[in-house]
Amino acid sequence: MKGLVSKRHRVLRVRHVQHAMAVADTARARDEANGIAHNIERLRAVRAELFGTQGAATGASFAAMQELATRLEQAGRQLDGALYDANKRVEAQEGLTLVANREKEIAVRLKDRARAELEEWRENKLAALPRYRRMQRSGEA
Repeated sequence: MKGLVSKRHRVLRVRHVQHAMAVADTARARDEANGIAHNIERLRAVRAELFGTQGAATGASFAAMQELATRLEQAGRQLDGALYDANKRVEAQEGLTLVANREKEIAVRLKDRARAELEEWRENKLAALPRYRRMQRSGEA
């Protein structure tokens, strides 16, 4: 009986570590997605400011600004794809976190049940002793 409780406790420790790792991976994936979203906003801001210059512009400078705007738009589209992938990874990690949390809760319940069974077994064993032996045992303790 004691072995079962210690085995369940060991499983609980493993499940706790797995849950902590899943939470950390989810946080890392969220940070990555947030970083990509921030970069997208920065690109949009740079693109919006690009043609905000006042006054006359030469054809060469206008062509350079147009080229830069095209590159910024292309980079933004690539980042949109990367953001989509990052959000999918976040969703997958959140699913893994839920599974790890569920398994941890199951391990907690199994450990508690094993501990309760051990206590019940000890009480039944003590109750099965003859009365004079119980008095001796309680006097020793």
